[in-house]
Amino acid sequence: MAVEIKVPAVGESITEVTVGEWLKKEGDTVKVDDVLCTLDSDKASFELPAETEGVLHILAQAGDTLPIGAVICTIEPVGASAPAPAPAPEAPKAQAPAPQPTAAPAPEAPAPAASGSQVIEMKVPAVGESITEVTIASWSKKDGDVVALDEVLCELESDKATFELPAEAAGTLRIVAQAGETLPIGGLIARIETGTAAASAAPAPSAPAPAAQPAATPADANGQTGYAAHHASPAAAKILAEKGVEATAVTGTGVGGRITKEDAMNAQKAQPAAQPAPAAPAPKPAASAPAPAPVAAPGSRNQRREKMTSLRRTIARRLVAVKNETAMLTTFNEVDMKPIMDMRGKYKDKFKEKHGVGLGFMSFFTKAVCVALKEFPAVNAMIDGDQIVFNDFCDISIAVSSERGLVVPVIRNAEQMTFHEIEKEIVRLAGLARDNKLTIEQMQGGTFTITNGGIFGSMLSTPIINAPQSAILGMHNIVERPVVQNGEIVVRPIMYVALSYDHRIIDGKESVSFLVRIKQLLEDPTRLLLDV
Repeated sequence: MAVEIKVPAVGESITEVTVGEWLKKEGDTVKVDDVLCTLDSDKASFELPAETEGVLHILAQAGDTLPIGAVICTIEPVGASAPAPAPAPEAPKAQAPAPQPTAAPAPEAPAPAASGSQVIEMKVPAVGESITEVTIASWSKKDGDVVALDEVLCELESDKATFELPAEAAGTLRIVAQAGETLPIGGLIARIETGTAAASAAPAPSAPAPAAQPAATPADANGQTGYAAHHASPAAAKILAEKGVEATAVTGTGVGGRITKEDAMNAQKAQPAAQPAPAAPAPKPAASAPAPAPVAAPGSRNQRREKMTSLRRTIARRLVAVKNETAMLTTFNEVDMKPIMDMRGKYKDKFKEKHGVGLGFMSFFTKAVCVALKEFPAVNAMIDGDQIVFNDFCDISIAVSSERGLVVPVIRNAEQMTFHEIEKEIVRLAGLARDNKLTIEQMQGGTFTITNGGIFGSMLSTPIINAPQSAILGMHNIVERPVVQNGEIVVRPIMYVALSYDHRIIDGKESVSFLVRIKQLLEDPTRLLLDV
């Protein structure tokens, strides 16, 4: 009887996921804990392992959105077919001696073929305690190539270093993940089909390998030195292509002589001296032609299409859902930032010297929000069916822009933290977000969100609520404006602030009073220290 594989429960606030990519195909034979596909939620991506061994039958395709508990695929057990091949080789062995003795070696030939026809899965190895995922920088081999044992297949990059992935067996390479893809530790990169090709792969590296890829031989003999030398990381390769500098003319300072981004940037200064390379204009346009071609022609009306990432599709779907399912309203106010700026200017050096972290505006806003949330608990609440859930704690979500999209890590129990503890936690979470290393647990469970569009120059905006929360505070840029104080016109650094809230549970009086309270606390920051 087929076993149904369903969408697992991956978090309290996650109700649906999107099928990201299938790592197995329809009809494939899978083993227990083999990764079948990736699933994307609005928080993070995770893998779906096989719960049993058998033949895979796919029901949901890549890009489909499924609720928690929905059936993704089925696995039909193949235990009954396992004993069938076992007696088969024994039968010819018993009959072989009777008709002719030459039949005895015949069953010995298929034996190694059967054992050598297995498929070896190449997965992302564990490369460090703090590294949870890697990116495929480049492939040294192509799909269908015959590879030898320990031959370098591809280069993997983490936030710490770059390293090579050697073949675990000799055979035919089947690439699963392409260059540029980010995979978690244990993710499937490729498969190696062993068999008769494995036998030919062993002698192959002795003769053709030096001719086809001279850098591979020193890599096998001396580790990573030969292969990585004059090899640029994706970021460095892009910079070198824009400058028209050949990678062979640059000395790399990375692991095994690899060219880093800094090496590529410094290569600009050495370019005038490296003029013996005028003979290389032919390869230069060939390498960089695809990139500038679409934008090179003036007046061009070309169009290009890029498939949305699973995370971008999820973000888009959830933002539209929030707009359609909540009674969202936005109220505004302005804050005179001079008192905070004066306090920062006076104590920022001593603050950093003592605590090892800078004193930013975000800690002031976080502390002010926590105080205001205690006084106006409805802003810190959320709707669950026909009930309102009030939170006696403040888990503040901080919106962070990353290359993959907007992510919102959470500062837990921010109401109990000091200024320097908040600043350190913000720095830590922002670093994890930029490196795409945030976990689901670090991004779920927030009760209120702060987003700072001011770092990009935004003067005013209406931020969208981060469901299932009921409110979000938007910070903006600080601009010197004329204001009236004590009957006189003075110039002050002013920030406009916005509070978007769900009008179903937060009344206008509460929302306006909440924002006014934040204004009071920020314009007189000693209130935060004295709790008044």
